[in-house]
Formats: sequence, C-alpha cells, structure tokens
Amino acid sequence: MKKILFVTSEAYPLIKTGGLADVSGSLPIALKGLGHDVRILLPGYASAMAAGHFEQVRLLHGDGEIAILEGVLPGSTVPVWLLAHPQYFGRSGNPYLGPDGKPWPDNPERFSLLCHVAVEMAMNRLGLRWKPDIVHCNDWQTGLAPALLSDEPGRPATVFTIHNLAYQGVFPHETFVKLRLPNRFWSSQALEFYNQLSFIKGGLVFADRITTVSPHYAEEIQGEEFGAGLEGLLKHRRERLSGILNGIDADAWNPAIDPFIGTNFDIDSLEKRPANKAALQRAFKLAEDDGIVLMAWVGRLVQQKGIDLMIELLPKLIRMPIQLVIVGSGEARYEQILLHWARLYPDRIAVKLGYDEPSAHLIEAGTDLFLMPSRFEPCGLNQMYSQRYGAVPVVRHVGGLADTVDDANATNLTMGRATGVVFRDAAADDLFHALNRGFVLCQNKVLREKVQKAGMSKDFSWRQSAQRYLDLYDRAMADRLTADSLLRLDVET
Repeated sequence: MKKILFVTSEAYPLIKTGGLADVSGSLPIALKGLGHDVRILLPGYASAMAAGHFEQVRLLHGDGEIAILEGVLPGSTVPVWLLAHPQYFGRSGNPYLGPDGKPWPDNPERFSLLCHVAVEMAMNRLGLRWKPDIVHCNDWQTGLAPALLSDEPGRPATVFTIHNLAYQGVFPHETFVKLRLPNRFWSSQALEFYNQLSFIKGGLVFADRITTVSPHYAEEIQGEEFGAGLEGLLKHRRERLSGILNGIDADAWNPAIDPFIGTNFDIDSLEKRPANKAALQRAFKLAEDDGIVLMAWVGRLVQQKGIDLMIELLPKLIRMPIQLVIVGSGEARYEQILLHWARLYPDRIAVKLGYDEPSAHLIEAGTDLFLMPSRFEPCGLNQMYSQRYGAVPVVRHVGGLADTVDDANATNLTMGRATGVVFRDAAADDLFHALNRGFVLCQNKVLREKVQKAGMSKDFSWRQSAQRYLDLYDRAMADRLTADSLLRLDVET
C-alpha cells in the first residue's frame, strides 16, 4: 500500500473551475479503490468548507488564523485536509480571480503558503502522524512544493502533473524576494524564467517524475507550438515526462442512470435516446424536430477552444438544416456575438451564458454532434462524455482529443473503430468540412449507430488511468532511492 499526498488548488465537489477539479476529485477515489492510502491537501476556500463537514486538527499559528481542518471528500471516504487561512482563502468567488476578472494580487503568497504546508505534511512535521511515500502536485499553484522538498533529506518521491501548460504562475523578481525563497532557486536551472519567478518550473525542474494529462499532449509540449516557452526544459527532461490520459467519473456520467436526463438509455437501447433530443430542444426553446441535426457546445468561449472559428461559420451553418446550442462563458465579445445570433434565429440557435451541471448532461444525452474545435486541449473530458452518451464528437487532432476520438474515415468505419469526426488545422474551412461530414453521418442511421456504439463501448473510467499512476509512482520512488544511493556514495568518497 502506498501513502499518497495529493496536493491541488481545487477538487470537485468542494471547489471547481475546470478539469483540474474533476481529476482531483476522481483520481484519489480511484487510487483508494485500488487499496492505497491517499489524502488530499486543498486550500480552505469558504465554499469548500461549506460543502462538507470539517474539524480543526492542527493550529499552525498562535492566533488561530492558520489551521488544518480534516474531513472527507463528499461522496467518498478519501480524507481531505483543508488549509484554513481566512485572509488568503476565506474570500468568496473564483479561487484565482477577483471580481474584476483579474488574478488576486496575493496569489503568490496564497499558493506559496499551500506549498510550504505541503512540505511540512510531507516531512511529517505537523503532528498528524502520517508521512507519504509520494507527494503528487498539480499545476503551477503547487509547483513550489517539489522545489522546496528537494532540500529535505529523507523526503518522499515527487510527481508533478501539468494540466494546462498555458498557466504557469509567473511573477516579477520582487515576488521571489518577498516570498523569501532560497537564493539558489534564482537561476535558469531552477525557478528563474526570463528574469521572472515561475512557480511551474518548480515542478518541471525538481519533481522526480512529470506527467501531463494525455500522451499526445506530452509530445506536443516538447515543441515550440505548444511548449509555451518551456519546450527546451521539457525536452531536456523527456525521459521523466509521460502522458497519462484523464479518466471520467463513470458513475456520474452514465446515461443508464443519469438523474439529469429525462430518458435513460444504454448501448442496447439507443432507440430511447431521441427522447432526450426532444427534451433538449424544449429546454432551450428550439423547434422540436428530430429530423434536424442538433449541434452543441459546452465550454469556455475563448480562442483556445476555437469559438472564433464557430462564429466565423455561423452564416454558412444557418443555411443548413441544423440547430445549435451553446452553454458557456468567456470573452465578452464572443458572448455578445453569440447572443446576437440567438436573437436573430431564436428557434435555431440557443445560448446560455454560464455553466450548470444538469444542462451539460442533457446536452450530451440529446445532441447529435458535440463540438470541440480546440486550438490546444491537454486532455478534454467532454469528448469522452459525448462518446459515452452516444453523441458524435467533432474535434481537432490535438492533445487528448487525438488520443480519445477515432475519425470516421472509411478504414475506421469498416473496422468498427470510428467514434467521431477529426480534423487537422485550426481553420474555419477545415472545421466546416468536418461539420459537414458529421452532418452527413447523422443522416445515415446505420453508420451513425455504428459510430455511436463504438464510442459507447470505450472504457474511459479512472481505474485504468489510476493503475498507470501507480506504476509511475513506483518509478518515481525508484528514482528517489537511486538518487539517495548516489548521494551517499558521494559523501562516502
């Protein structure tokens, strides 16, 4: 049995802004299900503390302002430690952004504290009588922990997971000084990045093993297009870098038992699925028509996701017998353009700004085509939900999308492997060609059902991915033992 400290800045259902929360809420459960002792360390956001029952187990500061609270992840038996600090984490709203949409000015201090506490836990210095074998850190908010642990004799092995390399936690040199980090870290071989402090480099440079959330993305980030300026470092550490595909919560996303959809179905009762399309059309006040091809989008309305390509195609798409449902939020200019189109064609286009779980489930259960034309996508989850729910995903061949969707070309259709429509270039014409292919596919009942069943047959559960992480933990622990042996040898000689 391995003891694993899972350090993260968000975990569903306690706090969620994106895919990191889904991973942090699912992977520890899967690891525990395989017989391991995994515990989560998370900031004590006000919403997180309100979402579960937590009791104080350790004071870290005499005035009671900084403390460790203990509870369990709701819906599981996985222990959770919350780092309570009212000044840093007690504020409401987004955990990273203020009401003005800009990062909280004290984010470096907030997440530096999280990392320092993770180190104290890892070294069993907080009186909790538990020392992990592995410290698994996630994204830039936890990047300082592997760096700080590198100074600790007898430390646990460390793993650092990149969920999205575009977010790096980069701050001015003054921040480095303010955080009182060891002077030796101010180096291009450590945390310095073009004369700035980079939190994420702490994980990339010092972790025993680095992972990212899909095999394809692990390759992409070693090149200039997706490397975000860190491709040289990642290529240098490529022998310690691997991609492990995220899983999905196969219970929460199961059309046979999903409470958010009106008509449950499975691979053997696809004839029930059209009832959900009708329910989706009614819910979004679209014309109820089973013959029309319904396309849908759930996600952020930002250029990374390719929403600008979709907007460019709207004049062409509206001339086709299609409907379009969009749920998400993002850049104001995209939101306003989409709302304008929805006002022009209220029975054909529906836009809902924001996000809610019931709508997301109903869309997966009812749409014909699910759209993910991302410019980059480290993993993506919706394309996996889509396949599980019999929707046909239309995706660009990047990151986790390339790893999880098999194109409906002639060969894959013949072999029964096709699960969606895949296109290559981030260009409106290429996307339109893909959408047209999806449109034609949806009109061929035999081929469409073949694609649906191939997708619904795939296993995207966390169990497989969790086992790959356990194998990686073994390698990280072996790396750590080898490093210790070499250090002892140096000392002796």
